[in-house]
Amino acid sequence: MPDQLPTFGPDALGADPESHSAVDLATRGHQIFPVLTDEDLRRVRRFGVPRRWRDGECVFRACIDSPGMIVVLQGQLVCSRTDALGKRVEVVEYGPGQFSGEVSQLSGRPPLVDAVAVGELDALVLDAGAIRALLMAEAELGERLMRAFILRRVLLIGDHPGGPILIGPAAHAGLFEIENFLSRNAYPYTRRDPASDPEAAQLVREHWHDASDWPLVALPDGFVMRNPTLVELGRCLGTLPRIDRGKVYDVLVVGAGPAGLATAVYAASEGLSVMVLDQRAYGGQAGASARIENFLGFPTGISGRALAGRSYVQAIKFGAEIAIPAQAARLLCQERPLKVELEDGSCLRANSVVLAAGARYRKPDLPELGRYEGRGVYYWASPVEASLCRRQPVVLVGGGNSAGQAAVFLAAHASVVHLMVRRSGLEDTMSSYLIERIAATPNIVLHTRLEPAALDGDDGGLSRVRCRAIPDGREIGFETRHLFLFVGADPNSDWLHECGVALDGKGFVLTGIDAGREHHQRALETSVDGVFAVGDVRAGSTKRVAAAAGEGAAAVAQIHGYLANQLVVPAEAEINVFPAHR
Repeated sequence: MPDQLPTFGPDALGADPESHSAVDLATRGHQIFPVLTDEDLRRVRRFGVPRRWRDGECVFRACIDSPGMIVVLQGQLVCSRTDALGKRVEVVEYGPGQFSGEVSQLSGRPPLVDAVAVGELDALVLDAGAIRALLMAEAELGERLMRAFILRRVLLIGDHPGGPILIGPAAHAGLFEIENFLSRNAYPYTRRDPASDPEAAQLVREHWHDASDWPLVALPDGFVMRNPTLVELGRCLGTLPRIDRGKVYDVLVVGAGPAGLATAVYAASEGLSVMVLDQRAYGGQAGASARIENFLGFPTGISGRALAGRSYVQAIKFGAEIAIPAQAARLLCQERPLKVELEDGSCLRANSVVLAAGARYRKPDLPELGRYEGRGVYYWASPVEASLCRRQPVVLVGGGNSAGQAAVFLAAHASVVHLMVRRSGLEDTMSSYLIERIAATPNIVLHTRLEPAALDGDDGGLSRVRCRAIPDGREIGFETRHLFLFVGADPNSDWLHECGVALDGKGFVLTGIDAGREHHQRALETSVDGVFAVGDVRAGSTKRVAAAAGEGAAAVAQIHGYLANQLVVPAEAEINVFPAHR
């Protein structure tokens, strides 16, 4: 076991409920690598299967096997990783009373490390289902196991990253897209620039042919992907499981924001089989919020990323399955069970569907906007974007709470944040606590009655934002390589037309009486039986994180009422979570 452990940012999976500063893991080693007592082991034996390995025998392989949790009874289990550069690094050695695993093992996903037996190894093996059963049956022991799993994942994300290596030019939009995807899903990775890193340059010489190959992604098992799509990468890493066409879920949730995750937590905890789909990352728009200070129960505030991370872990703890990135393309409701078709043509079946797809970021009508997306134009402000604009000027457009949170967050990294709004002030669109925080931050400059008009750039991406003063039309320019757009969002409901789900004039989903329903007790059900809507996509919803989570929880009670009146097909088949990346 390492003598010294690194520090890390705790909010990747909500590891620390009160602090958002770096935490010294040297003081928490007993929580990361606890030693179970004889009484603990006695309780674990009820759920585990005894196994024995000979000295030097492989116990599991990174990105291939799904071993679950290995509880060592005798001998040693040594975990290490080998990157695409051929370097093998010992991660940790588990002795008697210790156990392997981190958050991924709760859902049966493959590990990020290899493991071999040192000496004759006797152990208990708990697959994902057995781990979850243990967590439910043994609350105090389960709490210690969950804490260890979460802290280990955060350790992997921190100073000792595992996971894939991303290789490409610094300003490449595809590289930024993959990095953002991994970061928002709390998946550890390393980014290396071949222009300054000789080892990365060697990989490029071996695997890169032309510009269409950027970026390269070297997986933990040594396999190198060329310019993969997010779907291809998700399948390789196990975040996007294979679809079992024979399985019928009790609840299929489209969208993994606060409303969707709340639905998953409550439904799965009450014994329903649940699948959650999201096209980008869990947490939705709330997951990109730098700091939420008015969420009930968090007096010191909490980042959207931490809140989303906790909700995600809670959902998989109760047995919900989550597939990312998986974009719903069609809702088919002409026959039962209901079907949701994905972009790749595969279908999932469910007895009920919850629409929690939220909203899409609105894009202003700017010439050549698409040219600079990921190369200077961004629609959210996460640590990835913040690292790109360190000590540089930033322009941020928007006057809502999300814009205010982003401005305050970016001000801690950028040299100056130019906050631009079309109105004469922020009072009509932003919470007062954020207005006060912005006024007290010296490097945030508020520009009123101003709007972006055009973008200029060079080979490195965006270089200048030209703006128009609304009163007189005069042009004002800002020299910057970073433009953040928080100009609202449109409901993500375009894919519902074929099913006939009733929408209002702006595209939000109608529910309850507004959808022509007579049953007051199912106020979140749409015009289509068995299809419910929660969160930002629902017409008349309160656009707040707490309200979205409340609707997700309320929907589950209404789903129970609906399913009780239906002939429900039992969800019997197991989903196959083994990735296929060859």
